[in-house]
Amino acid sequence: MSFIAGIDQASRQRNSLLCVGLDPDPARFPAQLAERSDAIFEFCRAIVDATADLVCSFKPQIAYFAAQRAEDQLEALIAHIHERHPGLPVILDAKRSDIGSTAEMYAREAFERYRADAVTVNPYLGRDSVKPFLAYRDKGVILLCRTSNPGGSDLQFLEVDKADGTGGKEHLYERVARLVSGEWNRHGQCALVVGATFPEEIRRVRQLVGDMPLLVPGIGAQGGDIEATVKAGRNSTGMGLIINSSRAILYAGTQVDDGINFAAAARQVALQTRDEINRYRVG
Repeated sequence: MSFIAGIDQASRQRNSLLCVGLDPDPARFPAQLAERSDAIFEFCRAIVDATADLVCSFKPQIAYFAAQRAEDQLEALIAHIHERHPGLPVILDAKRSDIGSTAEMYAREAFERYRADAVTVNPYLGRDSVKPFLAYRDKGVILLCRTSNPGGSDLQFLEVDKADGTGGKEHLYERVARLVSGEWNRHGQCALVVGATFPEEIRRVRQLVGDMPLLVPGIGAQGGDIEATVKAGRNSTGMGLIINSSRAILYAGTQVDDGINFAAAARQVALQTRDEINRYRVG
């Protein structure tokens, strides 16, 4: 099954547009994991198993694993998700980009080493840098479009000439949305990253790309508004969103009862977040 079909199926089966981001920071782990050599895996595994029936996907951020020399634990975690929760897609948040053979190696890393179902990619080196990822036709390629950080406006909000020759102007993020949803998406495997901190830009991207999936970070700890996000980004069927929350869910319970019930606390926040998202999907 392709990533796009898989994310749609998981969303419908679990009645959820929520994605839990896995950004493990050992400094914030509960005390009972402090001395374990596999603490990162065990922390993430507990979160995954506690929330898997509430989400449409998981999104491990590769830097949090690599910085701790824990790439093997990332491999084990993705394998665990596939084995224990089949049909639940894994998005590797790596924001890769390069050219030629290096891009090919990044694609192999994401899809062959880690066995991710999708990967985030930076589009600003152009189509040839994305092509090696697109060669894996059953995998998702999720390209940065309008990111949630304030500095994203430095480039993404620049005005450029429209490519249609009319002499009109558009923002650079709009150009990216048009390219990705058009000529880059010949095999129907692409999605876009649009931050929850910019609901009007979410609305504009949705207008440009039709029903294409949007990965939306920025709710929870980053302050994005759930109601505004869903109303701006839902597609014609009330779907089409992968709304990510990381720290607000991961660390909901690590300061309570010395973190003993951290997974249960994470589940409670995930449930509340999923239900709040669902309140705004229709109407």
